[in-house]
Formats: sequence, C-alpha cells, structure tokens
Amino acid sequence: PSGPRITIPRNPNFTCFTMGALYVHYRILTEPLGWASLAERMVRARTQAESQALRLYGIWRSQIGRPRDELNVLTTVEGFEAPETFAVWLRGQSRLRALDYRLMRPTLRPSDDAPPTRQGNYAWRFFETPAVNWEEFLALCTEAWPGFESAYDSQIIGLWRFESTPEEDAGTVKSLLMTRRPDLAMWERSKLPQGAEEAEVRAKLSRRYDLCDSTQVHTSTLLTAVDTVDTTLWT
Repeated sequence: PSGPRITIPRNPNFTCFTMGALYVHYRILTEPLGWASLAERMVRARTQAESQALRLYGIWRSQIGRPRDELNVLTTVEGFEAPETFAVWLRGQSRLRALDYRLMRPTLRPSDDAPPTRQGNYAWRFFETPAVNWEEFLALCTEAWPGFESAYDSQIIGLWRFESTPEEDAGTVKSLLMTRRPDLAMWERSKLPQGAEEAEVRAKLSRRYDLCDSTQVHTSTLLTAVDTVDTTLWT
C-alpha cells in the first residue's frame, strides 16, 4: 500500500511547550493493511484532540525493524489526563489490534514544539542507561551532534527521557533518541566515518553505547511529511 499524504496545520493557540513539557509515544498495531486508514482518521480527529490539550506531533510508518502494520505516533500534551483520553479514542477505532503508550519529557532537544515535516529515514533508538552515567551521556550528545548534523545532512529531532513507573528501577534512565537522515544510504554512511573529524564524532557517539545497559533501533518514514510521500514497500 502507498502511504497517504497527511498534513498537520500548526495551531497558533497551542502554547504549552516548555523544556518540561510532556510528550507521549504511542505504539499502535493494526489489523493487516489497516495502518493507512487509521493514520488518516487520527489526523481528521486532530481538532478534537487539541481541544483536550493534546497535539499531534507526527505519525510514522515502519521501514525496518518493526511490523508492517505498526504506527508510531508522538503527541505533545498538557496535563496527565489527555494521553489516556486519546488512547480511549484509539481503542474505539476499527481494525486496531494493540496499543501501548509511554509519557516522556524532552531533554537537550527538541527546543520548541514545531513538528518534523521533511520526509526521510527516521531512526528511533531506545537506550537504557544507568542513572550515574546519564550526565556523561548527555554531554557526549551535546559535543557530537553539531558535527554529526553537518557531516551527514542529518538532524537530531529529539532526545526524550521516559517518565518512570513505580515498577521500574529508579537507577535506570530510559530514553528515546530520534534522528532524521535523507535516506537509508546516509544511515549506513553515518556509521562509517571518513576522515579525522568524522572519526572523532563517531567516537563520541560510540562512547554512549559503552555507557548504556541496552539499546535497540528501528527506522521509519514520516506519514505527516509535507514534501514527499513515501510509497516504498519496506516491510
């Protein structure tokens, strides 16, 4: 199936963003080939969602590493009730198989509430990092990101820290790093440094892997992009 072009207009009245603002990551699994229609319904329901202090930040479809019929959705929210309100709406939609969500807060980025709009290869990398290593982890990101972005025509969309639950180990920080590259070829290229400057950037990024207890990644493309529609059958 080809991906639909979905446009999310900016809401000038939405002003809840701060560095402590809440984001929500929804992972949604649909029945076979149900992902496109559900994505369209989510966008049509945008006005209702925003009246409940929730704003759609973006919808991504699977590229590599996740099921074909999975959507990953990010929203920004004001207050702790809006995420479950949206989840209730989702559970009432046809062709939904499974849904889970986690609250998270931005760290170094994003610095504003502007959603990503360019198509590309979006890598979702999840980390579990001992809390004692977290500040060094952030420092490495701060040092490496400018060189990474300039060398590979890439952007750091955000680094979010998940809100912990009572059942989780307080000594572990769970986080999500999202990066955008123009395409999969650049994703591979960014792992193979050329020259001293790129090698230095890669060394700092690789050091984060030594600091964390676990990490995993999958890639996706942006259904809500405004420039290009991705119609490739990835998974």
